[in-house]
Amino acid sequence: MASLPEVQVGVQAQRAVLGRVVRYLVGEAGVKQLLDVGSGLPTSDNVHEIAQRTAPGTRVVYVDNDSVVLAHARAILSDQTSTFAERGDLLDPASIMSSPAIRRHLDWNQPVGLLLCGIVHYLLDEENPGRLVAELVDALPSGSYVFIHHLLDTGDPAAATLQEQMQRGLGRVRFRTLAEVRALFGDLRLVEPGLVPIPEWRPDPGTPIRADYGVILSMACAGVARKA
Repeated sequence: MASLPEVQVGVQAQRAVLGRVVRYLVGEAGVKQLLDVGSGLPTSDNVHEIAQRTAPGTRVVYVDNDSVVLAHARAILSDQTSTFAERGDLLDPASIMSSPAIRRHLDWNQPVGLLLCGIVHYLLDEENPGRLVAELVDALPSGSYVFIHHLLDTGDPAAATLQEQMQRGLGRVRFRTLAEVRALFGDLRLVEPGLVPIPEWRPDPGTPIRADYGVILSMACAGVARKA
């Protein structure tokens, strides 16, 4: 944040596109259950709050492998009847898709919205992110949707600088090209407008896309695909 203050803009944009995706899935696509993998600590205007404003009764399962995150989330969600926090690890898709608790919370005969927001770029190539995502997708019911938000290798020196700083601070990160991110969806068909920089993914009415939205906002893409 000290060396690249504009990163805050990127974080805010990530939260904004997540909100737009949730409203699309619940409001337009009619998906009434969401599985948010790598959800992290609860923040303002969480996925379940956005979803349940759009369609009351929408079920949301947050998944994380961090005990602190889970404890905090469960405390916040203690009075909820349709939102849950459960343990699972993206490196072990079976810990998510075969979890008795997670399977109990969702109706696996109905479509599920799988949210992978800002998490897959922490998977290294040797961990085979394409296979991990495919295992999650394979377990989803027909008619489900997959959302991926991913940091981009744009070829811009600023992207290389940010990747280096994140690697140094967090120990792992892998920016990928747009084509590499597209490959993570496998043969799923992307919904309009496809896989695009996050300002271009279905901006809210009255907020036209600025042609000069800047380097930081071009360093992440978002896409939603449907499983036939």
